[in-house]
Amino acid sequence: MKQRALCTSLLSVVLTLGATSAPAQERWDLPTGYPPSNFQTQNLSQFVADIANAPGVSLKITLHPNASLFKLPEIKRAVQSGQVQIGEFSLLSHENEWPIFGADSQPFLATGYDSAMKLYQAQKPFLEKKLAQQGMQLLYAVPWPPQGLYSVKPIDSVEDFRRAKFRSYSPSTSYLAQLVHAQPVTVQAAELTQALATGVVEVLMTSPNTGVDAKFWETVKYFYDVQGWLPKNVVVVNKKAFDALDKTTQDAILKAAAEAEVRGWAMSVKENKQAIDTLRANGMIVAEPSPDLKEGLQEVGNTILEQWSDKAGNEGRALLQEYRKP
Repeated sequence: MKQRALCTSLLSVVLTLGATSAPAQERWDLPTGYPPSNFQTQNLSQFVADIANAPGVSLKITLHPNASLFKLPEIKRAVQSGQVQIGEFSLLSHENEWPIFGADSQPFLATGYDSAMKLYQAQKPFLEKKLAQQGMQLLYAVPWPPQGLYSVKPIDSVEDFRRAKFRSYSPSTSYLAQLVHAQPVTVQAAELTQALATGVVEVLMTSPNTGVDAKFWETVKYFYDVQGWLPKNVVVVNKKAFDALDKTTQDAILKAAAEAEVRGWAMSVKENKQAIDTLRANGMIVAEPSPDLKEGLQEVGNTILEQWSDKAGNEGRALLQEYRKP
């Protein structure tokens, strides 16, 4: 009996030690500013699922869409400070902090997916270095569809912008409006539908997807596929949090990130085509820009880029030199 009791006691100790030594599941929060229906969020959701399903990974990442945890402009700081371990934000939102963040939002620098990818490859080393200095690591980047031109009346050249009420939402778009002698009007995305309906805005540049979401065809007749720029979202991770993970989990995150980047670019291309088709199906006149309009907008873009290059200094010039290599 004593021997049996001793064995039972030893077994209990072994089981207890085994239970307490089992690794606890690591839990991360991932905020984004976009709704679950958005293709960026859908791609992010698949990224999270791929990590959860990877063999040997106990990390659980909870996705918080629609700015439910942090507003979009706050997410970068939240990751940087360690309030959350991982997050998604728009590079454009942080151009005032560091001009290189805004390289992909310079009008008419990269005007299609191929050139946007080339620009990303030139921009990426600068992003990785800057984020590392700020205690973060770049995981992947995905562009929004190209920014197109919406107008309540025909636009055949930059002269047709004169005195038009041009929606601005950033320093670059405000300067663009000034250069084409339009009247810049600051209007937030949530207010766009009302602004168009009441004539507060007559001309604006945004993606085809925004036009679909806001049903621009109810107030706007023309869409010109000028492909002005392709701003990117990035997903970043706090470096200390990442380094604290085991190598199996780190590798799973990097693998899922690489797949999310490829998948996200393909999703953006698909979304762009579908959105343009939807605009056309709802009665909007969808057209390519005339040669005069295209040439005029390119000249304006060159002027804005020159100003940006001066602000960006040596880093900006080096980036542009790399981007312009054959």
